[in-house]
Amino acid sequence: MSTALAPSPPDRVGRRLPRSAVRRRRLLGTCAAVALLVVLVSARYIDFAPAALLDGLDDVAGLLGRMFPPTLDDPGRIWKLALDTLLMAVLGTVLATVASVPLAFLAARNTTPHPAVYTVARAVITFCRAVPDLLFAVLFVRALGIGVLPGVLALALHSIGMLGKLFADAVEQTDPGPREAVRSTGAGYVREMLNAVVPQVVPSWMGTFVYRIDINLRTSVVLGFVGAGGIGFALQDALRGLVYPRALGIVCVILAIIAAMEVLAVVVRRVLLAPSVPDPRRERAARLIFSGTVAAATIGALISLRIDPRALVTWIGPSLEVFTRLLPPDFTAVGGRLLDAVLQTLAIGAVATAAGIVLSLPFGILAARNVSPNSAVYWSARSVILFVRAVPELILAVIFVAAIGLGPVAGACALALGSVGFLGKLVADAVEEIDPGPVEAVWAVGGGWWKTLFAAVIPQAVPSVIGSSLYLLDVNIRTSTVLGIVGAGGVGFLLFEAIRTLNFEFAGAIVIIVFAVVYLIERMSGWIRSLVV
Repeated sequence: MSTALAPSPPDRVGRRLPRSAVRRRRLLGTCAAVALLVVLVSARYIDFAPAALLDGLDDVAGLLGRMFPPTLDDPGRIWKLALDTLLMAVLGTVLATVASVPLAFLAARNTTPHPAVYTVARAVITFCRAVPDLLFAVLFVRALGIGVLPGVLALALHSIGMLGKLFADAVEQTDPGPREAVRSTGAGYVREMLNAVVPQVVPSWMGTFVYRIDINLRTSVVLGFVGAGGIGFALQDALRGLVYPRALGIVCVILAIIAAMEVLAVVVRRVLLAPSVPDPRRERAARLIFSGTVAAATIGALISLRIDPRALVTWIGPSLEVFTRLLPPDFTAVGGRLLDAVLQTLAIGAVATAAGIVLSLPFGILAARNVSPNSAVYWSARSVILFVRAVPELILAVIFVAAIGLGPVAGACALALGSVGFLGKLVADAVEEIDPGPVEAVWAVGGGWWKTLFAAVIPQAVPSVIGSSLYLLDVNIRTSTVLGIVGAGGVGFLLFEAIRTLNFEFAGAIVIIVFAVVYLIERMSGWIRSLVV
């Protein structure tokens, strides 16, 4: 006796969907329900209410009112520290690139010499990405002393996590044809990579490099909070002394530099990666000028920051001595406090991501040139996104802690607001890349702006938005691990307190837990993205 299979449900136009698509829809629906439940439980765990974010914004507005007018007591010193911060970002990114290029070939499936090498290379990349840059900075400061070198090394080591992964992904996407042609001439492995693979990946690598400098500039601002150089030390000093006008003046300097860097990055991408008129000779000249500028900036950074080039090698010994003290890990040092702190960190990341998605979608849609109602709305939304992106999350956490008090609610509010800058830009880019055909079809039948938005824009952008939101969750979880350094909840307080009191074994336990959590979330996010894309 045979059992008849139930037919697949129809789609919106009456066609039967494949069974795989039906299962995928149901699985995505289950994931969405589980995500909503996790957010609600997380909000309850840290006593976060939706009104808390609005109340926090009101409190922050009151604090900002006390900051005006901004002042700079020593402009020369502040601008010198700002320049140091910029040079730290450039030098850290260059060092990370130098390390990531060979690592990328080892971590790419189509170029790695052996599966074991692939596994080790990917593990190194994941480790560098999972450990917060601020933690690297604290450990380097402990090993090498206060100064800019620990900050540069922290930026470089953490950047390998992003550059190594994206460089390896670009290598895996190369056309195998040129490799086979070079291999047929009897060339060895190194020549095959240089002649057949590198020319294909250089444009992608350059775009990633420019983007990473932008990220590292924002990151380097807060390294001064732990003595790793840059303008962050002056900002922390002003905030600790409750000299709010001076703090706002320093923030204005930071905003000016980051905004200028944002504009420069856009120009570089247009010239190098998307020229209006393709011209091979002009492109080669532009790349040569870009390479020369980066080389000159690297040399200038070494001179201006007074870093002995030999220190870029000699740091390994004393740093390994400190890093190895994290092992063996001690998971019992503070008993239940560790578990509570880890759960608090996860709750902060989940709540901040959910709130960030709600806040980011309107700004991201209005900041898309092909959807925004008019140029005034477009530029206003873009300005908000740029402004929020320019302020590092740790500084937002400091402001929220000062406004609404210590605890995880301040951390969740800071990350939620910071998410507008991160996710808002990604949403805007995704909306600008949609197929214009459905939009024009809705317009052709007289559909208004709202009808076009819900019928043609949002359905196309959903896969990209889901992928970006999952990546935001990954970023927020990692960021929430360090918010405790300023009293904004999570495991960060225990982590930095353990290092301050030389309890390295306990710090090692926290690092391993953070690594495991980030790795699991990354794997889960990749699985969900595979269902959507």
